[in-house]
Amino acid sequence: MSGSERVTVPGAPAWVTAPRRPGAFRRLYAGEMRLLLGRRRNQTLLAVLAVVPLVIGIAVLLSTPRNGEGPRFLSQITGNGLFLVFTALTVSLPFFLPLVVGVVAGDSIAGEAGTGTLRYLLTVPVTRTRLLAVKALGVASYTALAVLVIALVGLATGAVLFGLGPVTLLSGDTVSLGAGLLRTAGVVVFVIVALLGLAAGGLFVSTLTENAIAAMAATIGIALFSALLDAVPQLNSFAGVLLTHRWLGFGELLRSVPDGSALVQWSLLHLAYVAVFVSLAWARLETKDVTS
Repeated sequence: MSGSERVTVPGAPAWVTAPRRPGAFRRLYAGEMRLLLGRRRNQTLLAVLAVVPLVIGIAVLLSTPRNGEGPRFLSQITGNGLFLVFTALTVSLPFFLPLVVGVVAGDSIAGEAGTGTLRYLLTVPVTRTRLLAVKALGVASYTALAVLVIALVGLATGAVLFGLGPVTLLSGDTVSLGAGLLRTAGVVVFVIVALLGLAAGGLFVSTLTENAIAAMAATIGIALFSALLDAVPQLNSFAGVLLTHRWLGFGELLRSVPDGSALVQWSLLHLAYVAVFVSLAWARLETKDVTS
């Protein structure tokens, strides 16, 4: 077996190596997803997210909102159930989704260190870079799943309670249901990308401590602090680079001719946060003295 097919066993002499088995990363990722989705806490968080569009849909059905009342898109739900997806995402982005992402991302590394399994994982053998990659991919997958739960439940609830049809865009133009569903898919992708920056921030914070609760709180605090700064008029000149500033930018996809350059720019900003936080997490984990 060539040297490129072997990995060094952590803690062993340099000449001691172990074979790198094909599909090892895939099995590690599958195990990580089983761990994430098997935890009762994470299942409960997804259930809470699923309730959000249900509650909004039932509330609108019982009491039709007037124009200007409630969150964005709320008054359009009765005309087309597809708008329940946009409303549910708008309601969830300020608190519910950051809470869910913060809990999962903050627990990713710190939870392993706190329970004493991190040291065991690194002696399997699994390199620290591979472990971080698996954790990052797992957190990103759960983040995407959280957004999809809201979107799919919102779509199903809206279809049952209000029906689906041609979509009247914010610009006043009307597009077919198929085109509306395609734009909805774009909205979901945009929101997932927007939340990945916070997920990466939580991953970095999780490498700084062995206290999972503290890491969760700090990750949620990142989103709250960014939103607080965004609400200060005197800081408008810096608002464009804040983590949460363009989270609701998906409304651009509901215009007759979306500003593609703006959407790309906002998404690249979120991905830049991902690159910075993941790099910091890698640097920290590589130099971290794992004692538990």
